[in-house]
Amino acid sequence: IMFKKNIIILLSFILFFCENKRIELPIYGIPIINSRILENGSVTYDTLDHTIQNFKLFNQNGDIITNETFKNKIYIADFFFTTCPTICRKMKRNLLHVYKTYEDNNSISFVSHTIDPKNDTIEKLKEYSENLEINDEKWHFLTGDLDEIYNLGENSYMVAAMEDNKAPGGFLHGSAFLLVDTKKRIRGVYDGTSRIETNRLIIDINNLIKSY
Repeated sequence: IMFKKNIIILLSFILFFCENKRIELPIYGIPIINSRILENGSVTYDTLDHTIQNFKLFNQNGDIITNETFKNKIYIADFFFTTCPTICRKMKRNLLHVYKTYEDNNSISFVSHTIDPKNDTIEKLKEYSENLEINDEKWHFLTGDLDEIYNLGENSYMVAAMEDNKAPGGFLHGSAFLLVDTKKRIRGVYDGTSRIETNRLIIDINNLIKSY
């Protein structure tokens, strides 16, 4: 009990500190270096940050969701599947905690990608989202082409998302929550099964909001 009280006191102090001081968040991913030859023959180099690639998927309402859906928005992304027998339930409880913190903030969105689109149809995701009692214009549960989702996970979000017969439920995915800024850059990675990490995500969201 004493340990839990100390953790709460520590988190309260961190939240107070971060409310009064903005912390610059890192940018995740390997940047791309582009070279250009100028008219005078010299070479200049441009560094491009890693960003989330363009995508086209469908949410629980059957609406087409693309990068443009999140224009000028911060969003939190994760990967899951509705029949997951292990970490997904705990992840969703923790992400729901973050959602409720920013429920009235229209600049913050949430995106959960299924890694089992064959089973997780639009109708199935609609039922799943309704059980969470969330605003489905704020939290999108995405399904679509299997290869596109897996490619998005591996190459954009840099997380594991694949079929695996040896994994519980037949699919392998990580527990990461990913914080994405208005320029489609990943600014934080958090263990979605940990409430401490979830609280760190909230702190970082607040810092990111202050940077705009």
